Amino acid sequence: MTSPVFDVLRRRPDIEAPELVAVDAADRLLLDEAAAALAAPGADVAVVGDDYGALTLGALDRHDLPRVRVHQDPLSGELALAANAAALGTDPARVRNHPEPGPDLVAGATVVLLKLPRSLEALDATARLVARHAHPDVVVFAGGRVKHMTRAMNDVLGRSFEDVRAGLGRQKARVLTATRPRPGVGPGEPRRARHEDTGTWVCAVGGAFAGTGTDIGTRVLLDHLDEVAGAVGSPGTVVDLGCGTGLLAVAAARRFPRARVVATDQSADAVASARLTAAANGLADRVEVTRDDAGSRLPDGGADLVLLNPPFHVGGTVHTAIASKLFRAAARVLRPGGTLVAVWNSHLTYRRELDRVVGPTRQLARTPKFTLTASIRR
Repeated sequence: MTSPVFDVLRRRPDIEAPELVAVDAADRLLLDEAAAALAAPGADVAVVGDDYGALTLGALDRHDLPRVRVHQDPLSGELALAANAAALGTDPARVRNHPEPGPDLVAGATVVLLKLPRSLEALDATARLVARHAHPDVVVFAGGRVKHMTRAMNDVLGRSFEDVRAGLGRQKARVLTATRPRPGVGPGEPRRARHEDTGTWVCAVGGAFAGTGTDIGTRVLLDHLDEVAGAVGSPGTVVDLGCGTGLLAVAAARRFPRARVVATDQSADAVASARLTAAANGLADRVEVTRDDAGSRLPDGGADLVLLNPPFHVGGTVHTAIASKLFRAAARVLRPGGTLVAVWNSHLTYRRELDRVVGPTRQLARTPKFTLTASIRR
């Protein structure tokens, strides 16, 4: 079934481009598969992982629901949902946003619509939350694009639910339906690992990028902190833009003991992870962690140093636009003469863009895959 809602949906403030959509086949199939459950008298609905509002606003448009509770990990998704709801004239009281995925998100829910995450850890955390706190007769409809789904997702859901079945595919999308929460399912716990080479504890919640490991781009930057220090001197304020689990923020707090360090990320899982990582390393009072979309709440010209390891994909699509957005954000928050230190896949050739958007750029280091640069804000 189609919905006029889908014609209105946009992705802003997330990246918008002709090849990037605000609603996909998985959204449509999820709403169709869940239609009977959503229409049941007294249906209490929670939505997890709605990209831009298709599930939340589609459910409200098709069914006489008093309200829908929703959690979206990226802040850009929250902001897009709010903007799309306003464009449709949806009563704000019918959309109850939960920035953190706690028990209140799913307490007593009879229907959960879940857009399947790529991360099995994120799926496990959500499944455990629903099994522990939703209605005993809850039905979970978990959908995604077939190319991103694996058999392991069935197994993860099976740890928390006794019945998991796969529906028929449609337009390269599929829905898994989970029922009968298993008794005694425990809460999901943050993961924690110690990196002996740096003497650093790393904590990870849900689907935080790289988990308790170190992605190879971040590793390049960590390995060349002496060159970074030589390029910037003694910064007063350091921003870890897109902080992930907070590894760079912790390293910066140690390397620049007099600096104020701000770690910011739009992912709720990343922010929770970075706070735990800072605390695990005794730096909770030195590292300020905030959830923000590309540092939009940071003041103009307030930073001496920005550290950035930008993603090269938007959702499941390889795209350079997110890096460009973060370069512009770094230029805005840096003071004139401040420095952006960025690590990026060498084949993406960002040097000219950094020269143009931020200021004069030089190479600090290069590996077979990554380039580390310092750009001086003009």
